Amino acid sequence: MPISDLEFIYFDDSLLVVNKPAGLLAVPGRGADKQDCLSARIQKEFPDALVVHRLDMATSGLMVFARGAEMQSRLSQMFREREVEKRYVAVVAGKVEPPIGEVSLPIVADWPNRPLRKIDAVLGKPSLTRYCLIAHDVDAHTSRVVLEPVTGRTHQLRVHMASIGHSILGDALYGGSAAKRLLLHASMLSFAHPLSGELLTLVSEAPF
Repeated sequence: MPISDLEFIYFDDSLLVVNKPAGLLAVPGRGADKQDCLSARIQKEFPDALVVHRLDMATSGLMVFARGAEMQSRLSQMFREREVEKRYVAVVAGKVEPPIGEVSLPIVADWPNRPLRKIDAVLGKPSLTRYCLIAHDVDAHTSRVVLEPVTGRTHQLRVHMASIGHSILGDALYGGSAAKRLLLHASMLSFAHPLSGELLTLVSEAPF
């Protein structure tokens, strides 16, 4: 049984699913001041825990960790082959129309302005995001949406929503309106357990 103050959504001998707080690095960065991160905190309690995928520092929500190298390989392959269904909740600027749609725009690293990414029809990698409007706040002129990243490019949701004129609130990199934090939360993961085949559907409510 986990004993730390981290919020474990699921754990067994094969994998862990943890609710990452906003503002905490997923993995260590460069420099002594960037060593405190979710993976390091988890490994203090579960030394065999290994990273499978990442969330941006500013993003909160569900992250999967494998227990051991073999399970890391299996889970990483599932993410690569899009066998993991992912959903995010975000608050974005403006009223999103149509209420259901998708953004299919190629993304590439903006090398002169790293860590930014940008849309590039020539050099960009194919990238697809589906979205669905949940609610529109008329007074604040914002929309709450569910986002599904079909592909998994760095900053994909942030770049795609900004590219259609609906930047995520609190996104200083891509023109989002001011907010106390980036209003983006990994709210659902669904995948077959790599050992048992049992369908795991894990949910975390957005804290905003």
